[in-house]
Amino acid sequence: MTVLVTGGAGFIGSAVVRALRAQGRPVLVLDLLTYAGNKSSLKAFEGTAGFHFVQGDICDTALVRALLTKHRVNTILHLAAESHVDRSIEGPESFIQTNLVGTFSMLRAALDHYRAGTVDLAKTFRFHHISTDEVYGDLGPHDPPFTEATPYAPHSPYSASKAGSDFLVQAWHHTYALPTVITNCSNNYGSHQFPEKLIPRTLIRALQGLDILVFGQGTNVRDWLHVDDHARALLQVVDQGHVGQSYAIGGEAERTNNQVVASICRCLDQLRPRSDGKSYQTQVRFVEDRAGHDRRYAIDCHKIRRELGWQPSITFEAGIAETVQWYLDNEDWWAPLWDETR
Repeated sequence: MTVLVTGGAGFIGSAVVRALRAQGRPVLVLDLLTYAGNKSSLKAFEGTAGFHFVQGDICDTALVRALLTKHRVNTILHLAAESHVDRSIEGPESFIQTNLVGTFSMLRAALDHYRAGTVDLAKTFRFHHISTDEVYGDLGPHDPPFTEATPYAPHSPYSASKAGSDFLVQAWHHTYALPTVITNCSNNYGSHQFPEKLIPRTLIRALQGLDILVFGQGTNVRDWLHVDDHARALLQVVDQGHVGQSYAIGGEAERTNNQVVASICRCLDQLRPRSDGKSYQTQVRFVEDRAGHDRRYAIDCHKIRRELGWQPSITFEAGIAETVQWYLDNEDWWAPLWDETR
């Protein structure tokens, strides 16, 4: 029985594929290979038994139906999404198409597959929808972290489109009895992340002697989750999570943007010092804040810890050092992508 990973050539998707293949599971990746999808992130699996890649659109319901039947899929990990807030502000149309229409298309195909019963799906089938903590809105500095019971209050076109897709998944479970689970994660970091995101953008600009740009005063807070910890959590949820439930997944590592940038600069100072002996921190420049920039996100992981025994295992300090080293060692991966984002 095969696991379908939509968006499997993306940052989190490729980490999930690596985790699945490490367990020996057959994997089918469906990815349109838009700007954030990079097939080279999966090159270790090309030509190996039990791995299949299809370049295609999740909005193509007929294609998805055919793939589910052909590959005897019993698990869908739905990660394909537009995910960058700045891009959603500049052009929200693609976010509505991919995150809302695409999820609707996936749900239609999954329900048809489940009802057809061409494979024994009664006890094993899962539609696992991967979402974000941004659907919950904004926290003040002293507010308790988000939980699964936090009311939705999205603030950007990106988070609104993800909130809508969460509601669609909930509706398909409650109305059509499709076996679904939802996870809402905090900010991910690690290897193979597209250079437009804060951590890779910061370290690449630092290496190239450019200004390190920080929105506002750099006081916005995010909870940072290593992508490998996230992938491990997703597999536990899909295997052990209760149908119809949602699980919040966080790294329990709240940091301001200033703290994140400072950590990257310290790592670079040690691993690749500047020729003039100065710290990379001297390259930091504060710029006009992003429109509608949420102040703080934080996740309470008690539910997934209590029910499934998962907890983050990689500290932010260890994870950021590992991440910086990976980008230093893999310029051939990120350099072509960097050229596209400049």
